Amino acid sequence: MAKIEVNANNYEVARHDSNIVLNGENTPYDIILLPSGDYHLTVENKSYTVSVTHKNTATGKLILSINGRTMETTLQNKLAELLKSMGMEGGKRKLKDLKAPMPGLVLDVFVKAGQEIEEGQELMILEAMKMENAIKSPQAGTIASVHADKLDKVEKNQLLIMFA
Repeated sequence: MAKIEVNANNYEVARHDSNIVLNGENTPYDIILLPSGDYHLTVENKSYTVSVTHKNTATGKLILSINGRTMETTLQNKLAELLKSMGMEGGKRKLKDLKAPMPGLVLDVFVKAGQEIEEGQELMILEAMKMENAIKSPQAGTIASVHADKLDKVEKNQLLIMFA
């Protein structure tokens, strides 16, 4: 059983053989994965073309296009509910420290203490074995302190950045 929120409406959904159970009601359906990566869904003799335009598995957010109409949804399954109840929403814990994944030379630093950052934002460039590696933020948040400067040599597991 999963819970899905669509436009502030909550639904309970489960799959049973060739039926879906939507809020306790059995409904036959058919779904086919198309070569384009979209899905063709038939429910109660109505046909829908569904494509997933954005998916964030950590938060359960899905943005779907259904027959050309965009819908934002949130999907919660039993695992997500358990993690949320344990204070581990999305299965992620907030990091306090970001350490060097390998020894190398810091070529550039893009952030400073007090700066708000987004998940996936580039924080610095680390050169290792003649390759430039973008060090990206694993989470959104605030930079508490930066412990490496441009042209610093760092060792593996050396503290680079602390998050607030």
